[in-house]
Amino acid sequence: MVLIAAMALLTTGCNDKTSQEAVQTTSASTETQVLGEGETKFTITVVDKEGTEASFEIHTDKEMVGEALQECGLLEGEEGPYGLYVKTVNGITADYDVDQTYWAFYINGEYAMTGVDVTEITEGDAYSLKVEK
Repeated sequence: MVLIAAMALLTTGCNDKTSQEAVQTTSASTETQVLGEGETKFTITVVDKEGTEASFEIHTDKEMVGEALQECGLLEGEEGPYGLYVKTVNGITADYDVDQTYWAFYINGEYAMTGVDVTEITEGDAYSLKVEK
């Protein structure tokens, strides 16, 4: 009887460990990375051309989304006739001249009518940058 109880505990312990590992793996893939320092915070999701998402919580004292993302090293671009032309986000480059892809900017799931460099940070708003063709 003791042997059966010991086997049951061993089996349960292994299953629990496997379940915990699966939960930790799932959590790690959707984990939000915190960047920057400051009074204001907002979230941004970066979606590459394969659809892989990365989430960030940005802390800043900057007023514009683009400034805050550049300050954190999350965004790089070039000044153009229409403002900041975003080329690289989270180390991922989208270049229309090379492969007809670009970084689209969204606010609360809606395509933004302003560029990332002239969009004021509004706490509670969810921002995203997605590679599109």
